Amino acid sequence: MNIRPHSLALNLTLSASIVLLATGCNRQETRTPDTPAPATTTVGTEIDDTVVTSRVKSALMADQETKGFDIKVETRKGVVQLSGFVDGRFQADRAIMVARATEGAKKVEDNMTIKTGKESVGNQIDDSVITTRVRSALVSDPSIKSFDIAVATRKGEVQLSGFVDNQTQIDNAIATARGVEGVQSVINQIAIKK
Repeated sequence: MNIRPHSLALNLTLSASIVLLATGCNRQETRTPDTPAPATTTVGTEIDDTVVTSRVKSALMADQETKGFDIKVETRKGVVQLSGFVDGRFQADRAIMVARATEGAKKVEDNMTIKTGKESVGNQIDDSVITTRVRSALVSDPSIKSFDIAVATRKGEVQLSGFVDNQTQIDNAIATARGVEGVQSVINQIAIKK
């Protein structure tokens, strides 16, 4: 049997995606009586949000004023959340303008943080290690929907953003991030899904 490596890789990727989707669909969530039910969306809305996120990211990368910045983009029911660290107010305002002009963006939330002070190459390397550690810690906690949370780090300051189901998930994400070695502080920009 002669299987081409490209076809094998494609089939493995599709199989893994199906398994992940099936696993996510069968996941049970424990709620207490005082915990509100998570906000639901349709598959169509989630696909639309993914398209809007991709369009905004592409527009930011194509824009000469914003393409070099590490701006995180999350979308929920057409609401675009911009987060990350930018050099100044001009860059943040420009990113907001670009996002608002993107087809499908109903509203844009500014959760970007203005950088302070100069960052060295050592800081950048340390920050990427901290970001990786925080992401790993979030993934390992089953009470947190970590795939809905973006992580950005600058000089040990971790910014969490995205959309989750409830305040408990936000509190757990903040506590988990604070417990990671090297984290100096945590900025919470996570919103509850509506």
